Order: sequence, then C-alpha cells, then structure tokens
Amino acid sequence: MRTTRVTVAALLAAAVLTLTACGGESAKPGGVTQIAGGQSNDKAATLLDRPFNKPELVLTDTTGNPWNLREQTKGKPTLIYFGYTNCPDVCPLTMSNIAVAKKALPKADQDNLRVVFVTTDPERDTPESLAAWLKAQDPSFVGLTGDFATIQAAARTLGIGIDAATTGADGKVVSMHGAQVIAFSPKTDEGYVLYGEGTTVDDYTKDLPKLIKGENP
Repeated sequence: MRTTRVTVAALLAAAVLTLTACGGESAKPGGVTQIAGGQSNDKAATLLDRPFNKPELVLTDTTGNPWNLREQTKGKPTLIYFGYTNCPDVCPLTMSNIAVAKKALPKADQDNLRVVFVTTDPERDTPESLAAWLKAQDPSFVGLTGDFATIQAAARTLGIGIDAATTGADGKVVSMHGAQVIAFSPKTDEGYVLYGEGTTVDDYTKDLPKLIKGENP
C-alpha cells in the first residue's frame, strides 16, 4: 500500500498545457492541466517530493478586510482550493466533501483546521456572495477574492492554472481552473499533499486526522 508521489517540477510543467472547466466544458489550450491527484488503488493523496511554498497572497475576505494567507494560516493545518461559486458541479462538491469530513474531527481539530477557498471569478464573487455561498458549506471556511492577476499568479506557484472567466455562445460564464486541493503542513507551512477532483468524503475523512498533525496520509 503506497501513496503516489509526484515531483513539483512535473506539476509546474503541466501548468502550461490544458485545463478543465467546471460544468464539463471541453479543455482549452494555453491553460493548465487539471491533475486528478495521485489516485492509486487505495489512496487519494499524492505526496509531493518537494513541497510547495505557501504563496505570499493578500486578498479580501468575506468581511471585506485584507487577509494575509501566510500570516493567517501560520502553524495551522490548511487546505487551499481555487474555484468559483457559480460552478455547477466540481467546486461545490469539493467543498461539501471537505465540510462533511471535517465534522468527523474532534472539536479542537475542527477549530484548528483552515480551509481556504480562493475565487477564480473575482468579478462576480464579491465578499458578500462568497460569504453566502460558503455559509451553506461551512461558516468557518475562508473565502478570498481580489485582483485576478494576483490570484492567477499565486495559483500557478502551486501548479494550478486558471484563466479569466469567459462567456460562451449560450451566455453561460465559465471559469477555467485546475481542481486540485493542496494540503499544507502545520509543522512546516509547506504544501506537501495534493488531492484531485475524484477525492471522496471517505478519503478526506480518513486523511484529515493525519493532515491535522502534519503527517503523511
């Protein structure tokens, strides 16, 4: 039984290829590969041989105040996901799975865990709309919005690519983005585990107790 390992270099190299849109839209060249995570026979987690540094990212939270990612999550087990609230499928399912798994943790561990949702569609995802959307998932989840270029640059340092939201011929607005969840260790503040969109509630429920301690799942 072995958790898949991939290199950070491989993830960053993939970020120049293709990406996938929520809602099942076709892939688009010039974006980022949606890496499905290290799905082996028994593990959802992909361990990184060299962890990601936490981005130097200051955005606006759901209260309208500046929120410094490094400062606010220092020494805390942290999950980061880039998505948008109008996503019809992948984004709400991912956040819901994490929310359900979190409830299985002891209260102290629930309070210690930081789950950060960074919008890839800041023009529509205002602090108010983010707050309402995340409240339905878990009121403790942090929602961040701000300048798109800043968000895009931070995502790329984690091997996650996003494109600016576009409007299709049918009038629907689609945000193209990678669907990875990155887990950061409370011991090192580095991103050392990756999860893809196929990760289930059971996967997160099994892994969160170890991630809380900064251990390998």
